[in-house]
Amino acid sequence: MKKRLGRQEQLMLAYLQMRKLRTVRTGDLTGPLSLTRDQERELFGRMARGKMIARVRRGLYLVPDKLPLGGSWSPDESLAINTLMEDRQGRYQVCGPNTFNRYGFDDQVPARIYAYNNRISGERTIGAVALTLIKVADRRLGDTETVQTEDGMSIIYSSRTRTLVDAVYDWSRFNSLPRGYQWIRRDLAAKRVSAEELMKLTLRYGDIGTIRRMGALLEGEGVTESLLKKLERALPSSTSVIPWIPITPKRGSVNRRWGVVWNERP
Repeated sequence: MKKRLGRQEQLMLAYLQMRKLRTVRTGDLTGPLSLTRDQERELFGRMARGKMIARVRRGLYLVPDKLPLGGSWSPDESLAINTLMEDRQGRYQVCGPNTFNRYGFDDQVPARIYAYNNRISGERTIGAVALTLIKVADRRLGDTETVQTEDGMSIIYSSRTRTLVDAVYDWSRFNSLPRGYQWIRRDLAAKRVSAEELMKLTLRYGDIGTIRRMGALLEGEGVTESLLKKLERALPSSTSVIPWIPITPKRGSVNRRWGVVWNERP
């Protein structure tokens, strides 16, 4: 990390902080600080390498609201992901391992932020914030809750019920089955989620495999037949079957109604 600030660095931070700006873009400093484009680019590079600003993408940087004294600076998770998504005019919701931990399903604290969004796919790093961005269609975004952070920013999470549906739908990405079945059973028993809401979100955000597995689970939990029929009507006529536990061999008795092989006791 850069230990001392040079004159250009001091002028840059003073200028941005005086105007209460948290982002700076290529070209923003050439006029106010009388820099050439090359000087500005070199300044941004030095500041980013010195961990005094954070690169969001080429030509866009986040800056601290106060001079970092004696240590490096990094934006927090909410500032990083909101800045990235606002720059791309996109929507997002934090999901998967982060929401598993948030709602108490899993006690492991993820080292990365996982987020469904409608703009970017792949991994990004902004300061010390590591992001795994999962691009989805607009229709797969929704059923969220917005949380205020201590510094007054907002961050958007998938809701508790949506998180449980995604544990079944996106099991291969999140390694969430069969654990997710137990999470759903516990939340139903504790009345933290309702069978009706699970059914609605399964139909809205799930696929055929999600509907089959959720139908089999809810039937086993004694859910009313009227709710089960709503799931059943969404299934095409088929003789194919899928495993209850996707990562184990497809051997066991078959639930013909849902086309699920009980390859582990349900």
